[in-house]
Amino acid sequence: MRYLTVALAKGRLAELAMDIFISIGMDCSEMKEKTRKLIFTDEKNKMKFILVKASDVPTYVEYGAADIGIVGKDTILEEGRNLYEMVDLGFGKCRMCVCGPVDLKGRLDEIPELQAAATSPGIARRYFQDEKGQTIDIIKLNGSVELAPLVGLSDVIVDIVETGKTLKENGLDVLEPICGLSARLVVNKVSMKMERERIMNIVNSFRSITEEAQK
Repeated sequence: MRYLTVALAKGRLAELAMDIFISIGMDCSEMKEKTRKLIFTDEKNKMKFILVKASDVPTYVEYGAADIGIVGKDTILEEGRNLYEMVDLGFGKCRMCVCGPVDLKGRLDEIPELQAAATSPGIARRYFQDEKGQTIDIIKLNGSVELAPLVGLSDVIVDIVETGKTLKENGLDVLEPICGLSARLVVNKVSMKMERERIMNIVNSFRSITEEAQK
């Protein structure tokens, strides 16, 4: 029996996913220890866990370096990889939104050459160009996007919103919601054919736990 490899996004998502794997009988004890290791093995269940950057999870899964991945929906949308999205895990909930100064609310369509700063430019482009049919100039940033409208770099930002507290502290607000986000379980398409029974056992266990937690 070969190992099934699971790619986990480093940080909070990995910790929450580990708790579910533990609850279904997987050994993640080594991962719970403070270590710089990136590969962890559960010999008994023939499982291998790898810790990678969130934006790389869909890549590892699409190319078959991982059979299964746990990653945020925003990353799946941004990366646009060819894989199966199997379970909405319900944690890490937030929204992707267009945000900016309050006086722009309801007026975005009136701005002829709208500029938006975004950490996920692909999502921003699809929303404005494909869904709204609006021309947009997108500026890619890697963090602190709230700063962009405050210093005149952009009119608005496209960013993940959890509580909205950071926005309010910087004089910004949600102008238009784009979509809801949460952690998802994804599967490699070839792996699904080759290891369907083992993978579906994990998928169904995750689905049951998620549904129970949401009751």
